[in-house]
Amino acid sequence: MQLWEGTTRVMLHCAASSGRDRAAAAGVSAVVLPPASVLHKHVHRFLCWVQRSFAGWWRCEGKTGKLLRKVTEGQGARALRCWHVVASHSLCCLRCSLQKQWEEPCARAFDTMMSIRQRKGVGTTEVSEDGAAPQENVTLEKKPSSEGCTSRRLWKILSFTVGGAMALCTGLLTSVYLATLHENDLWFSNIKEVEREISFRTECGLYYSYYKQMLQAPSLVHGFHDLMYDNKTESMRTINLLQRMNIYQEVFLSVLYRVLPIQKYLEPVYFYIYTLFGLQAVYVTALYVTSWLLSGTWLSGLLAAFWYITNRTDTTRVEFTIPLRENWALPFFAVQIAAITYFLRPNLRPLSERLALLAIFLSTFVFSLMWQFNQFMMLVQALGLFALDALDMLPALKATWLYTIQVAALLLVCALQFFNSMILGSLLISFNLSVLIARKLQKNLKTGNFLNRLGKLLLHLFVILCLTLFLNNIIKKALSLKSDEHIFKFLKAKSGFGATRDFDANLYLCEEAFGLLPWDTFGRLSDTLLLHAYLFVLLVTVTAALAVALRNLSDCPAQPPLEQPGKCPVHLGAATAYSLAHTVVFGALALSTMRMKYLWTPHVCVFAASGLCSPEVWGLLLKVTRLYNPARTCVMRYAVPMLTLSYLCCKFWPGVMEELAELREFYDPDTVELMHWISANTPGTAVFAGSMQLLAGVKLCTGRTLTNHPHYEDSSLRARTKSVYQIYAKRPPEDVHALLRALGTDYVILEDSICYERRHPRGCRLRDLLDMANGHVMDGPGENDPDLKLADHPRFCEEIKRDLPPYTALFTRVFQNKTFHVYRLARGK
Repeated sequence: MQLWEGTTRVMLHCAASSGRDRAAAAGVSAVVLPPASVLHKHVHRFLCWVQRSFAGWWRCEGKTGKLLRKVTEGQGARALRCWHVVASHSLCCLRCSLQKQWEEPCARAFDTMMSIRQRKGVGTTEVSEDGAAPQENVTLEKKPSSEGCTSRRLWKILSFTVGGAMALCTGLLTSVYLATLHENDLWFSNIKEVEREISFRTECGLYYSYYKQMLQAPSLVHGFHDLMYDNKTESMRTINLLQRMNIYQEVFLSVLYRVLPIQKYLEPVYFYIYTLFGLQAVYVTALYVTSWLLSGTWLSGLLAAFWYITNRTDTTRVEFTIPLRENWALPFFAVQIAAITYFLRPNLRPLSERLALLAIFLSTFVFSLMWQFNQFMMLVQALGLFALDALDMLPALKATWLYTIQVAALLLVCALQFFNSMILGSLLISFNLSVLIARKLQKNLKTGNFLNRLGKLLLHLFVILCLTLFLNNIIKKALSLKSDEHIFKFLKAKSGFGATRDFDANLYLCEEAFGLLPWDTFGRLSDTLLLHAYLFVLLVTVTAALAVALRNLSDCPAQPPLEQPGKCPVHLGAATAYSLAHTVVFGALALSTMRMKYLWTPHVCVFAASGLCSPEVWGLLLKVTRLYNPARTCVMRYAVPMLTLSYLCCKFWPGVMEELAELREFYDPDTVELMHWISANTPGTAVFAGSMQLLAGVKLCTGRTLTNHPHYEDSSLRARTKSVYQIYAKRPPEDVHALLRALGTDYVILEDSICYERRHPRGCRLRDLLDMANGHVMDGPGENDPDLKLADHPRFCEEIKRDLPPYTALFTRVFQNKTFHVYRLARGK
């Protein structure tokens, strides 16, 4: 404070004396200043408040410093006039921007300085560095009129209200639309309870069975105990289902259903499926908001929602696989992406930034809790973040926050799942920790010329790769982890680097869902113009991203280019860069594995819609074609989406109405007959063996104990499944009986659809996979590996139907229909 006071006194006295001397020398009357004590008092207060208001001080610091030097060097009255001009201009700017924070002393200083200017008739002229005053008048920034501010504020409120209402409406309409399709396809409201449960195919039935089990438990405590000490999901084993599987959502829903007074009005199954369809409303709303945040207009959100609905075949499968884990998790993944998009916006207030981080953490945590493959999805996401961070297209601090949130959410899920080893040994944790450690080890990573930075970047990548593999191997060896080895076998086999005879890997490879993305997918996306719009936006955005990345690697600015959009011809915001990275990495995943398209296509809708409504995309395109002006950009960003929406409504509205009017009915009499027979003719403690898909339904409909099930993320369960599936291999009856009895099997169910399968080509039928794994030649014409040998015994599922003595001595047929054959195993043999 003493420094400011001394500077003020020196400035005033020097200015006054120098001004009088120069005026006398020039033969003109000197400028009469007010008393020094009065001027000193108010200028001193002004400088103190400027010091406290750092946000506004930088706008006048440079010119004020020059003027202070001019005054102290004796340039007199002209410099003092310039001081008045700059001080007045600074006060106008500061008062406009920080009006609420200024106190009464600063306001009085402002009024005093303005009155001095008016009383002395000081001209508002700028001074050049050599002391000569140019003739141009300085025009001060005009304060925006209150009417203009009010109208803009009202327009923003109106736009936000309309856009928010449209987001909620599109989400709810999508939910109702999908629920109606599910009802019309199965006539769900009119079929029997057992038929409703059978409609939950494969692992869907397994997950729903735990919801049903919790509702049938005498109390919540008893229900939790049965889940934590379960001995019916896997025979002769007691497992903790809350540790093994992601079924907290079923537990939560069952508790909610028991607590809420809705039992008289809503059946448990409807409460379950309506919750899932309600999450679809959250999903579409999150996609809508993400597109809105990226483009700045809710019109893009509406277009993204329309594309999601018209491309329903490729964006979701919730209407026929309701309890799948992805249908629970993906809505929260979309919420996480929306929160990240908002978090990456520039100039966020601290409170908004903290709320965005909280939303990211909560959505990441819920997403991870609901899907066993969460770690692999977030690893892909982390790879995209790392690429942006390495190319300086993402603020480093925000990238660090996102890495940390991913690890923290996954560790919290690990604790809730009783320290599931598969989570602890995930590549995501190892990769994120490696990135954070490598940052500390490698300093000045983003400095130097292009070649220098490129070399540092390659070294950084190598360090992270080695550190990730090292940490992951150490953790897996310490935990003796083998839960996810089947996934890496699948990836190796899919890439051509692994053994192609591995049963677990081939079981995935031969499923269409894990094959390459079919070409007809692109045809369907083209019919809605989604693919055309996506490729257009992708081309423009990738071009801009390459330009920004090259500039970032070539230069070393004091501030990241992302925060200085006005200084470069090509600009790509952090949120847009993240959206681009997200669609690229998940697009590559979808192209390689068809099942992963449900992670990619919804974001394709968002990316394409936001790009068509983006002023940056159209502005860059028009600048390249030398047609740019703001009005034309505005017309393009609104006209093209509205025309696209009109096209979608005209072309697909009749089809949607026809689809809603089409009525079907669930029909599977053979499976219904089987479930009724099991419930009526077998003891409640009986153990059943069979295919994974069928046994999930057996547990749901009858409550019987299983030998194996579709939740494949356990090494011992995979070994069990391979042993049970020997009923479809070329094995002697004694071997099959011994394998099944070792698992405690009482009944085995054989399916003709598997034994005589024709759906898959030769080499991918289940019996072919078993033959190759056992070293036997496959059935039918075709090539075989030279080391495969002819089996010594016929195929078990075919030979047992002949009722030969070696088979009837160990297996007794107790049920049969057109699809299923049930055999009771002899004991003690």
